[in-house]
Amino acid sequence: MKRRELLAVTAGLGYITPGAAGTYTARDLLQYLCPPGNLPDQLSYQPSPFAEPFKAKLFIPPTIKADDIDALVPAADPRAHQLWGETLFGEWDLTPKKSYVLNQHEFPWQYHPDAPYKDGTISWGWEGPEGFENVLGQNRMTPGPVIHAQYGESVVVRQVNQLPPIQTSQATFALPSTTIHLHNGHQASESDGNPQDWIDTGEFWDHHYGNFPSGGDVREKLTTLWYHDHRLDFTAANVYAGLSGFYFYFDDRDTGNENDTSPLAWRLPSGEFDVPLMFHDVLFDKNGQAVFNNFYTDGWLGDQITINRTIRPYMEVQARKYRFRIINGGPSRFYQFALAKDPETAKSDPIPVVVVTGDGNFLTEPVLTKNLLMSVAQRYDVIIDFSQFEPGEEVILWNLLEQTNGKGPSGRILKDPDGVLKFKVRPLQQPDNSRIPNFFRPLPDADEDLDKLPHRVWDFDYDGGLWTINGLVMDPNRIDAGIVKNSAEVWTFRNTGNDWSHPVHCHFTEFIILEVNGRPYYKREADGSAGLVMQTRVDGKNVFVDVDEGQEQEPLKKEPLDVFLGGPRRDVATILPGDEMKVLIRFMDFEGRHVMHCHNVVHEDHAMMIRWDILPADQTEPIMTSVPAGQVWRDGLFGESDGSPGERPFSFDHVEPRPASAADIEPSRGRGNFPPQAPKSGPDEDDNGQ
Repeated sequence: MKRRELLAVTAGLGYITPGAAGTYTARDLLQYLCPPGNLPDQLSYQPSPFAEPFKAKLFIPPTIKADDIDALVPAADPRAHQLWGETLFGEWDLTPKKSYVLNQHEFPWQYHPDAPYKDGTISWGWEGPEGFENVLGQNRMTPGPVIHAQYGESVVVRQVNQLPPIQTSQATFALPSTTIHLHNGHQASESDGNPQDWIDTGEFWDHHYGNFPSGGDVREKLTTLWYHDHRLDFTAANVYAGLSGFYFYFDDRDTGNENDTSPLAWRLPSGEFDVPLMFHDVLFDKNGQAVFNNFYTDGWLGDQITINRTIRPYMEVQARKYRFRIINGGPSRFYQFALAKDPETAKSDPIPVVVVTGDGNFLTEPVLTKNLLMSVAQRYDVIIDFSQFEPGEEVILWNLLEQTNGKGPSGRILKDPDGVLKFKVRPLQQPDNSRIPNFFRPLPDADEDLDKLPHRVWDFDYDGGLWTINGLVMDPNRIDAGIVKNSAEVWTFRNTGNDWSHPVHCHFTEFIILEVNGRPYYKREADGSAGLVMQTRVDGKNVFVDVDEGQEQEPLKKEPLDVFLGGPRRDVATILPGDEMKVLIRFMDFEGRHVMHCHNVVHEDHAMMIRWDILPADQTEPIMTSVPAGQVWRDGLFGESDGSPGERPFSFDHVEPRPASAADIEPSRGRGNFPPQAPKSGPDEDDNGQ
């Protein structure tokens, strides 16, 4: 048996080997499945060893500095990337001048200072910035280093796989073969971290991030993104092992400087007061090592809630405003967060917080809410003003949502809420110059003649032991939707099950929600032409200041929402049992292949994913359902090979069939940052899927 087939069987997957490009249903694949029976509920495992809550200090990952593009050795190849060097819409220069090198490693990571965690849990992650050292004395970190990107500054991020080769890695549930996806970034297919574009030990892949808004429309700008592994069939295991990190956008409004005196600057909390928080729930064995079972197709839950890979930490905060960028990193748990001093108050009357983003984008205006509901991969930027507390007071972030298995939340509130993060309020050290805008930017237009747009319906279901979309399991050789570049479509996501929930994520672009369960969701927002208004505090009171005239206004009187769900513009559609959501989605600027999937990544790995391709703008004929073996892509069309120079197997505008490897650096390969590649012993050891 070939290694790739063995891996597929070991993971309990309905895997379609290269060349099998037909249309398969889940029932067609049952003959290849050997699912184990009578598995206990995940939480019936032996519980993780005790870890005292709020004893570990919150780890805040540092920001990594960019190098010059010429620092890349070997140099990045412009021919491998769409739009490299072009200037779009007369404004956005896609010539990269900066670069980052992110080296992936295996290492021990301390989740908690007490035994059995204190000596470290085998984890995967990245090298930290120069001078960084974790509590175990290594320059290694998970989550990975934070990247601060500026709109208008194109960059190259080189991901280098320095994980131990297969059969030598100590994280035995994961696969040391990776492809890093910048979640919701507007980038070409070849830079997206497609599940098929993996690199093995000793290889690297260059990602060109143009850092410009979709269609050049400033209303399409993003803010809080994250990068994570997306390896076909092993996303859940590899992210669970530690492969995730933060990527933040800034521009002339969200400048990252609360002291910015520009009239355009929003002056949100910045620097040490702009704090990333990534949630992962993890189960540990008696030795403090992470436990993961690939055979649990419903999903996987841990009993220890971690933030930035620290178990239920504490954080000291000054009595001022903070911006928290909250990401649910999964793999399967949903949360409902509330801020309060005790669990009973968390359930009955939590302290309202201000939400400024939903998923990757700013809301049109800040929203006050008592609770935050987050499915897997959702992101919210939340502002908490700790000046409402006295120094010495403590306040806790609680999770209220019950979930007993990987299928999704029960819908019930926990009898005993779970405290996940304690804030210890300290005196203010310097003036708080941050503000909260009263308005951010309008939504993109959603006033097309919707009846004239293509409509697609995607049914998410469970069939024959596999998670399906429209009755089919994932086949990377099948194109489930062919979409014309620079067009818009209406998609409907339907959860046809009654016992599971799906956070549906479409790569490449955000969408605007039109309807939820038949009820209109979208309405036109104000255009912002009245001017920008900022919220600040004067003499302990909230006041609103017009940026242009500096005149104080009365505080806005708003009742907080009971629960914030994400806003009208998102990249994750949370569909609970029986839900149906209709969205407007645009496909701008690039061509190539992308995916849409359930972001309960255990569901994704067990086949709940489809491939969709963006086609040249002049191709209006329907796309073929699948691409027969031997057909080629030439001048925007499929056809038989005639040997002409312009033809190639259909993939995307990336001229290399595989990324460059360590062997390209120098004959003695393995020097510097690139370890030797594992030797290839023959075709049965072909890890590249070719």
